[in-house]
Amino acid sequence: MNTLSAEREIEHLMTLHPKGFDLSLDRVSRLLDKLGNPQDHMPPAIHIAGTNGKGSCAAFTRAILEAQGLLVHTHTSPHLVNWHERYRIAADGGSRLVDDATLAEAIARVAKANDGQQITVFEILSAVGFLLFSEHPADVVVMEVGLGGRFDATNVIARPAASVIMPVSMDHEAYLGDRVELIAAEKAGIIKQGCPVVIGSQPHEAALEVLADTAARLGCPTHIYGQDFFAFAEHGRMVYQDQDGLMDISLPRMTGRHQLANASAAIAAVKAAGFDPRENAIDRAMTTASWPGRMQKLPHGKLMELAPAGAEIWVDGGHNPGAGIVISEALAELEQKDPRPLFMIAGMINTKDQSGYFHAFNGLVKHVYTVPVDFSDASVGNDELAVRASAAGLSAEPVSSVANALMLLRDNWQETDVPPRILIGGSLYLVGAVLAENGTPPT
Repeated sequence: MNTLSAEREIEHLMTLHPKGFDLSLDRVSRLLDKLGNPQDHMPPAIHIAGTNGKGSCAAFTRAILEAQGLLVHTHTSPHLVNWHERYRIAADGGSRLVDDATLAEAIARVAKANDGQQITVFEILSAVGFLLFSEHPADVVVMEVGLGGRFDATNVIARPAASVIMPVSMDHEAYLGDRVELIAAEKAGIIKQGCPVVIGSQPHEAALEVLADTAARLGCPTHIYGQDFFAFAEHGRMVYQDQDGLMDISLPRMTGRHQLANASAAIAAVKAAGFDPRENAIDRAMTTASWPGRMQKLPHGKLMELAPAGAEIWVDGGHNPGAGIVISEALAELEQKDPRPLFMIAGMINTKDQSGYFHAFNGLVKHVYTVPVDFSDASVGNDELAVRASAAGLSAEPVSSVANALMLLRDNWQETDVPPRILIGGSLYLVGAVLAENGTPPT
């Protein structure tokens, strides 16, 4: 994909506007008003928030709707390699990443409307999404929240077809609060008076109480995982159950038991939004939905060539303790089916709980190579990260890059040894860099 024009537009914006987040709806609302409030002229929207799993839920939701033959726009963030990944535009036969010329033109129009006023780049890019989705025909929009919910720039949708809250746990404490119930209250900000709400699997009872109480106070039809719907694996199939009965469908192609809960939230969301999905469409969606950078098995590529012969490389951008738990559980399942020594190549940024993330892999990972995250100013030094991994009980050493870690493994591997399984993770920035370097960016 040619990405030069849109990237130039965004790089210019970054020289004009501050990096990071400034949670408020005032600036984006002012900008959208100048653009004619495109968010009010989009198709019905399914709005998805949460700490973990919201990207996977969005992918399942889009796959179910498209399997129904519907035209679907999708907004997700952040991207891994190219900014274009944030916008999928509806098309016959399945949505496509926005083309460079269309994205560049939309960014230029939004920037012109903003006229240099104070704003964040994420707010401009959210407005770009609303503009694109209002000007291209579709049946439904799947909209993933960026950060939090209440003051996230996407939270200008007045009446979503359904609001979805995926698992809430500790992350972004500097912006959202230092207790899980405070973070849940911010996520619950996307719940709107009388609009359907789907609450996904919640690891913390305190978060579930906040979400359920908010939905009840606002008079919302509410569907709660474990109470109103749930899913489990049985005989190599997925069983989904809600008040309408049972569905026996294919297991999700995405790796990890947690994907059953993510998929079930997507099914519940599509139903709550009134799209009445057929069972055969849901079954097909389970086998086609994918979400790059989350328990993704790395295909052939430049980095794969540096690894020991026969090695498996998995990438996952999960970067908080909650993500660490579900990733380690997924790897433990792989170990049961196909035993291999497990190694980790990790890079993280300084706003994340590094020790909490590493603790989830105690007793599972044989050795950790820590690397810098080259594309983030907030990268934790590889020496410091190795200390954090060691403090969590893991054997760890710093190396200069992912490529060097793979070559170290290869040079120390014997041909008679069982080929290793390697997890590269701890940061979406790192995973994006790995997919780019391997020559396998998301499409």
